[in-house]
Amino acid sequence: MKSIVLRSSLIAALGGLLFGFDTAVISGTTDDLRRVFSLGDGALGFTVACALIGTILGALSAGWPADRWGRRASLLLVAVLYFVSAIGSAWPWGWISLLVFRFVGGIGVGMASVVCPLYIAEIAPASRRGRLVALAQFNVVLGILLAYLSNWLIGGLRPGGDAWRWMFGVEALPAALYFGLLFLTPESPRWLIARGREDEARGVLESVGSDEDVDGIRLALSDESGGRTESLFSKRYRRPVLLAIAMAAFNQLSGINAIIYYTPDIFRMAGYDRASALIQSVVIGGTNLALTMAGLSLIDRFGRRTLMLVGSIGYVLSLSATAYSYYSGHGGLLLLLSLVVFIAAHAFGQGAVIWVFLSEIFPNRVRAKGTALGSTVHWIMAAVISWTFPLIAARSGGHTFSVYALCMAGQLVWVLAIMPETKGIRLEAMEREVLLP
Repeated sequence: MKSIVLRSSLIAALGGLLFGFDTAVISGTTDDLRRVFSLGDGALGFTVACALIGTILGALSAGWPADRWGRRASLLLVAVLYFVSAIGSAWPWGWISLLVFRFVGGIGVGMASVVCPLYIAEIAPASRRGRLVALAQFNVVLGILLAYLSNWLIGGLRPGGDAWRWMFGVEALPAALYFGLLFLTPESPRWLIARGREDEARGVLESVGSDEDVDGIRLALSDESGGRTESLFSKRYRRPVLLAIAMAAFNQLSGINAIIYYTPDIFRMAGYDRASALIQSVVIGGTNLALTMAGLSLIDRFGRRTLMLVGSIGYVLSLSATAYSYYSGHGGLLLLLSLVVFIAAHAFGQGAVIWVFLSEIFPNRVRAKGTALGSTVHWIMAAVISWTFPLIAARSGGHTFSVYALCMAGQLVWVLAIMPETKGIRLEAMEREVLLP
C-alpha cells in the first residue's frame, strides 16, 4: 500500500476524531449547563439533542456538496464548522446561542459521518478498504476518549465555574489543524472521473497505486444508470437502501449515543459522585478504543457479518445485565462491568462495521446520496434516543435498558437472516456480486 493512501486516509479520518470529540464533550458539561442556564430534564435533553438535529441536516445535505464541490472541499467545510461551533459553544451569550452553535457543530458531525468514510472508500484498494474506512471509526472512538479525558482533566483543574467553557473550546485547536492538513490530500479519483476530469483522476490513481483504471471506473459509472441521473429510491437501489436504513437504525436502538452523552449521569444515578463518574467515563472510553482497534484489525479478515454477529450477542447479554442492575438495585461494580461489556460489543461490532458498510454497499453513481441516507437515519434515531433518555431513565432505568436489549435481539435476527457479506469486493463489482436479488 502506497504511503499517500495511508496518509490521506489518516488525515480524512481526523474528521472522525473531531466527530467523536464533539459528540461526547457535552457529557462533562451537563451539570454546569443545568446550573448556568437553569435547565430541567426536558431542556437538558433538547440541549444535547440540538446538535443531533444539526447532524440530520448535515447528513441530509452532505451528498450535494460532496458531488458538486468534491469530497475534499466538503471536508474543508466540515473543519470550518467544527471550529465555529467550538468557539461559539464555549462563549455563548445565552442558552439560545449555545443551541445555535451546538447545532452548527452537529451539521459538521453529520457531514463528516458521510464524507469521511466515502472519501476513504474511494481512494482505498479493495483488499484494504475495510481497515482504512474503519480508521474513521477508530478516530471517532479516540475522539470520544479524548473528550472524556479532557473533561476529567479540565474538571480537576477548574472545578465548577467556567470549566464547561474550556471543555467546549479546546476543540478549536484540532479543528484548525484538520483544515490545514486536508490540503495534503488528493481529490477522490471517482469524483474526478464523474466530473470529466480524467487526466487528474489518472494521476491520482497512479499515485495511490490503484489496480483500477479510468476506463473501468467510467464504464461502471455509465453502466449504473445508462448515463442518466437516477433517483436513489428507484427500484434498482431498493435493497441497498433497506440495508442502510436497517444498519443505521439498529446502531442507535442499542442506546449507544445515550450512553456516550450521559455516561456520568448514568453512574451518578447508581450512586457515584461527580469525580468518580467522570473517571468511569474514561474507563468506558478506553474500552471503546481498545475494542475498536481489535475490530479494525479483523474486519477484512473475518468479514462484516462475523463482527456484527459477535457484537449483537454481546449487546443482548450486557444490556440485559444493565437492566437487571437497575431492577435489583445492585449498581456499582455490576453496572460498570455490564456497561464495559456493552461498549466492547459495540466497538467490535456495529462501531467497527457501520461506516464501512454504509460507504461500500451503494453503486458509484448514488454512493454519496446513499451514504447520506444511512447517516441521516442514524442521526434521526440518535436525536430521538438522546432527547428522550433523561426523561425515560428518570422514571425507570431498568425498563429503558430492557427495551434496548430487545431491539438488539432483533438486530441479531437481521444479521443472521438478511445482512450480506461485503469484504474484499471491489466497489464497481458490489452491485453485481452482492446486491442483485
